Amino acid sequence: MSSEKLTELPVRYAVRAMANGELSRADYADAFLQNAARHDSSLGSFLERDPERTVSALEKVPAGPLSGLTVAVKDNIETLGFRTTCGSRMLENYRPMRNATVIDRLLAAGAVVAGKTNLDEFAMGSSNENSAFGPCRNPWDLERVPGGSSGGSAAAVAARMAPVALGSDTGGSVRQPAALCGIVGIKPTWGRVSRSGLVAFASSLDQVGVFGKRVDDAALVLEVIAGHDPLDATSAHVAVGPYGGSSKVENLEGVTIGVIAEAVQMLEGEVKENFERSLATLRNGGAEVREVSIPMLPYSIATYYIIANAEASANLARYDGVRYGHRSDRPGTLEELYTRSRTEGFGPEVKRRIMLGTFALSSGYYDAYYGRAQRVRERIRRDVDAALAKVDALISPTTPEPAFRIGEKIDDPLSMYLNDVMTASANLSGHPAIAIPSGFTEGGLPLSLQITGPAFGEAKLFEIGGWFERATDAIRRPPLLS
Repeated sequence: MSSEKLTELPVRYAVRAMANGELSRADYADAFLQNAARHDSSLGSFLERDPERTVSALEKVPAGPLSGLTVAVKDNIETLGFRTTCGSRMLENYRPMRNATVIDRLLAAGAVVAGKTNLDEFAMGSSNENSAFGPCRNPWDLERVPGGSSGGSAAAVAARMAPVALGSDTGGSVRQPAALCGIVGIKPTWGRVSRSGLVAFASSLDQVGVFGKRVDDAALVLEVIAGHDPLDATSAHVAVGPYGGSSKVENLEGVTIGVIAEAVQMLEGEVKENFERSLATLRNGGAEVREVSIPMLPYSIATYYIIANAEASANLARYDGVRYGHRSDRPGTLEELYTRSRTEGFGPEVKRRIMLGTFALSSGYYDAYYGRAQRVRERIRRDVDAALAKVDALISPTTPEPAFRIGEKIDDPLSMYLNDVMTASANLSGHPAIAIPSGFTEGGLPLSLQITGPAFGEAKLFEIGGWFERATDAIRRPPLLS
């Protein structure tokens, strides 16, 4: 079988073939490693990878549901043997002393970490232009962004440099880059996956997510990494899976799907036309489509950026050159050491968010900003729960526009932040949501559908998403691989 065909195999099929001896682990991994060797210099997906160690590790993996699978991992997830830089000079040389829980679970299931992927610094961004080590590019158009902050992981899967990848999603950082790169990305329910070993950005919003070319690829990996973890007191005691039902749903008879009225009002151009075609596809499959309302949705971006920045300013206070992170070689007084270390270690977007977050938490403004944002967050959660009481799932486009050009929004932070307008509400409410390819623009850029479900309802998302994936046939190889 050619390398091209190997990289297109469904992951569940490939793992089974390797277990049966019908497919060599080395051949399967080499197909992806060859693509990384050819294309990563132009994409910038990986910050660190070691092909020789990857091949060597494959020879001694245990039997398990992921045996022989190579996984790309966002560089804010602690991984033994690799640096964990968070895309920042502040942690440029940091090598963790342990694995994150999700990494331990991948290894126990027989997977191998293929490398660490590029990201916006400390996961703050919607374009992957804020990495201290240079931007990542979109495999569909090298002049465009892959989305952020998990853009490196999304680009690695889209360019067939890894069969699956892990990212983290704080306001849409898995679903948005999945949409812009034409692949699947899922943010599970907050608490579904352990955050132990995930470097904190905004703790009440952060969640590890999964990328795959297909819905079932992401389902297989999520089933392995999900579940309670005694190292994370916020992880839930809720049964996991099975998530293998995505390929068994023949139609959507009996399924009710809610169209978010407030999201539809924001749509324009090709995104709107594609969304209407997606609705028609769902109706043709037997689903009942109803309009539902989430009245507080228009306030989700403002609420998200107040809460996320406030929590980021608190979480990043530890990086002062004394307790953690880069230390300036021009120390001066103790106060000058703190100032110089943080000034040299953090990039402009992180500094902007720390300043905004510190202001929102400051005396005299706390209740006016942070306290009010928390009350609005609760209203959003109630709105989403009320809508989901009437339907099985909610749908909207994943992003308001396809991938934009590198540098196009870098001087307009508000325009950049609005790229999360469809995704941030799921982080504020804690509900699971999945991004699935839904077609292409006339210029050949990927478009995406987002499906949001009830808390711990990932299995239903995989079932609906798997059916939609088969009905639309929107999985393609990017021109880079032609």
